[in-house]
Amino acid sequence: MITPRTRAILICNPNNPTGYLYSKDEIFAIGEMCKKHDLFLFSDEAYREFCYSDQDYTSVMHIPGIDQHAILIDTVSKRYSACGARIGAFVTKNTEVYNAAMKFAQARLSPPGLAQVLGEAAVDLPDNFFDKPKAEYLSRRDLLVSRLNQMEGVYCPNPGGAFYAMAKLPIDDSDKFCQWMLEEFSYNNQTVMFAPATGFYITPGLGLNEIRLAYVINKQDISNAMDCLEQALRVYPGRTIN
Repeated sequence: MITPRTRAILICNPNNPTGYLYSKDEIFAIGEMCKKHDLFLFSDEAYREFCYSDQDYTSVMHIPGIDQHAILIDTVSKRYSACGARIGAFVTKNTEVYNAAMKFAQARLSPPGLAQVLGEAAVDLPDNFFDKPKAEYLSRRDLLVSRLNQMEGVYCPNPGGAFYAMAKLPIDDSDKFCQWMLEEFSYNNQTVMFAPATGFYITPGLGLNEIRLAYVINKQDISNAMDCLEQALRVYPGRTIN
């Protein structure tokens, strides 16, 4: 896919929407590709504290000889559950990129003052601050993935990080299914809102039987949502299995 017009590769690690966690070998291979073709490598690593694999987390900044190519993107809003706090970081050792970024930083624009104060306090928290939320996300992930894979015709890979999962359902069209869930279906006076996966693919036709889930709610609510989904799949008019 690399052409003379290609200028950069962008990855998200751990990934949104899949929760995929890149291995060290994969990260190093991407780095070598960028060095070979003289490309920038942008890496969104906002979820790096939430990795559930035994393997060590590998950042693009760990790649040997990548200093002139790597640009790490970060934000406090995901890591500290500070939704809406638009405070981030742009990390590079490339002085030309850094100087260009500083010119934009001198524009009369600023992130919100309150979020700056909160962000400064957040980054001073001890490393063990993440132990409790990471354990909670892990338990939520295990519950969600287990419930999904117990349903007939449903498959959900086990995410290696972040707090997202992509599941394949026995449905004809995820956009129609998600709309049907909101407009026509209820179970115990409840329904569930999903993100149809079609919006995450660039190739038309992909994701028609997939949805994205975010396990950012408590386990009781996750259980209720899975009960609702299981019942919905039994009666959905566009069900693809008998």
